[in-house]
Amino acid sequence: MSKGNRMGFPSREEVERLRSIYPPGRIVMLVEMHDEPQAPPEGTVGEIRGVDDAGSILVRWDNGSSLSLIPNVDRFYILKHRPEQE
Repeated sequence: MSKGNRMGFPSREEVERLRSIYPPGRIVMLVEMHDEPQAPPEGTVGEIRGVDDAGSILVRWDNGSSLSLIPNVDRFYILKHRPEQE
């Protein structure tokens, strides 16, 4: 993330950049959520709902969780389409 302000929040420009990279409707697959005991399991798929003003990626996970991803901290993949359900 860019320098942002003293409290560690990203600049407005950085938030807009993140919003262009992670638009609502994109599908993500979680690899690892750093230091979050309530994290969905690895491999959980979800749909991006947006990026908040703090730069967190808001996700509705398929398991019902709504924990946000933190870019450059959490590990995840952007998928071209939602995997087929077995």
